[in-house]
Amino acid sequence: MSPIKIDSPTSIRQGEEIDLVKLNEFIQSASPDFEPIVEIAQFPGGYSNLTYLLKTAGKAYVLRRPPFGAKDIKGGHDMGREYKILSALQNSGYKKIPKPVIYTEDESVMGCPFYIMERVEGIILRAKDAPKLMGNVALEMMRKMSEALCDNLVELHAIDIEATNADLPALINIGKPEGYIQRQVEGWHKRYLASKTDEIPAMDNLANWLKENLPTEGKPTLIHNDYKYDNLVLNVDDWSDILAVLDWEMTTVGDPLMDLGTTLSYWAEANDGMFEKGFNLSWLPGNLSRQEFAERYAEKSGRDISNILYFYVFGLFKNSVVIQQIYSRYKKGLTKDERFAELIYGVKALSKKGVTSIEKGKML
Repeated sequence: MSPIKIDSPTSIRQGEEIDLVKLNEFIQSASPDFEPIVEIAQFPGGYSNLTYLLKTAGKAYVLRRPPFGAKDIKGGHDMGREYKILSALQNSGYKKIPKPVIYTEDESVMGCPFYIMERVEGIILRAKDAPKLMGNVALEMMRKMSEALCDNLVELHAIDIEATNADLPALINIGKPEGYIQRQVEGWHKRYLASKTDEIPAMDNLANWLKENLPTEGKPTLIHNDYKYDNLVLNVDDWSDILAVLDWEMTTVGDPLMDLGTTLSYWAEANDGMFEKGFNLSWLPGNLSRQEFAERYAEKSGRDISNILYFYVFGLFKNSVVIQQIYSRYKKGLTKDERFAELIYGVKALSKKGVTSIEKGKML
């Protein structure tokens, strides 16, 4: 028996209900062949977009909508962009996605844009599942899973982003690949300065080092930007079989090593601290190490990773800034969640790891 169960929805949280009558009326007008929805539930995970399970008599779908109050967040929670990316990926021939079905900007249905996609049912492995998996999953399976995760990243980066379609623009148009690395470094440094609460010399050192050592950009590819175990749906009977990649919210185009560096910055190892292990269960025995992951990526993709340290350090810096932003909101009293009180130690831990990696000349 599997120690991990298929993701199951629960009852809808108060204040986040969907009007079933309105939704069915809209769907019937948009897609007359779509069977009526008979049941709605909500997936409990996540802190960003809201996700619901829709059931008809014969199929299951997933609806994604922005969180309440998202209109005040500039540039975030763009349902139309996500839907277009999924549609373009489908037309590109990449199969490991939930099939997009319906999108609307009509806010009369539920007060916001939303889209519906087919449900891909399977296992999603999260960092909190590590204790259940320890000793219950063969080392060989963990190895195969981590290799499959790496190989699928290579596959993502091989998608033809310049291919066009009569109905959809080329994927290269979802972002601005020229100057991507420099914009990312400068942008994340500005976000850090705007959310800074404590003097952390390591963060200043990382920002300066990243600006002073900007690499030459490689040929742009699709970039997922949040690629790790908990954004993959795995076959319940063979966990090395990736059925779908989820959460395309931050997807863009740019140097693929930026994507690899972000994934490696999430890739916790056995000797890492408990904070780092909270990102990913990649530290469990059997998984590839960070270096092995990078070397396999290079072998499968043919790309030069001799400067992978830069991209890894950038990933650590970006993660530190994200954590700093959350901590800053807590310090300002904008959230009362006491879990956030200790996040400043996470910023210090990740930035120290980045500085030490630079000093040692390798990913630590």
